[in-house]
Amino acid sequence: MPTKNNNLGPKQEIIGKSVEKRDIVAYYFGNGERKILFVGGIHGGYEGNSVLLANKFMDYLSTNPEDIPKNLTITIIPSINPDGVFAVSRFNTNKVDLNRNFDCKWKPKGVWKGNVVSAGTAPFSEPEAMALRDFVLKNNPDAVIFWHSQANAVYASECKDGILPETLNIMNAYSEASGYPSVKSFDSYEVTGDAEGWLASINIPAITVELKTHETIEWEGNLLGIKALFEYYKKY
Repeated sequence: MPTKNNNLGPKQEIIGKSVEKRDIVAYYFGNGERKILFVGGIHGGYEGNSVLLANKFMDYLSTNPEDIPKNLTITIIPSINPDGVFAVSRFNTNKVDLNRNFDCKWKPKGVWKGNVVSAGTAPFSEPEAMALRDFVLKNNPDAVIFWHSQANAVYASECKDGILPETLNIMNAYSEASGYPSVKSFDSYEVTGDAEGWLASINIPAITVELKTHETIEWEGNLLGIKALFEYYKKY
């Protein structure tokens, strides 16, 4: 169960451990019935600005709790790959690309920018991927937003059955508010075993927000995108 730190910060919960036994932590804001999950750092320090953006978002919610609609609970996992953040690496300590380790079209070898990368020994073979899987299955969020860099776009998720209609709605809402172009399908190279695709396969809408560079967090635009999602789910 989430615990609260004597009213000094958000509720937080250790949802798993990395290969090197670093904590993977989820932070909770608000207490509504609808749940939105934000995830940073799946590619560790290589995309370290996604972790910085998640931390900035937590600071913002801590000082502006009134911005959270009453029907929403916002959960933030700033880094699902803390070992990769520590090592300034895209991969986890086992040299696995965690965004190739989920159960959607999984293959033992994945592709990243034309490079062959390890996808683990099986779907969810890595403790970090297991932590996110177990958290999602336990909490059943209404939507999941992943922060990455540096493709400058908002992507919809899909697996074998195409894109969920709700995914297109939240992709367009975030894109229009933030200014990032919306892209239905990533087709630069084959992506297998991605977390977003796995979520689509279990009927949970998910989008990937790609920052413009590996250094900037583009806070103003992302805050507008976040607030657009707040408004979207506020209607329910």
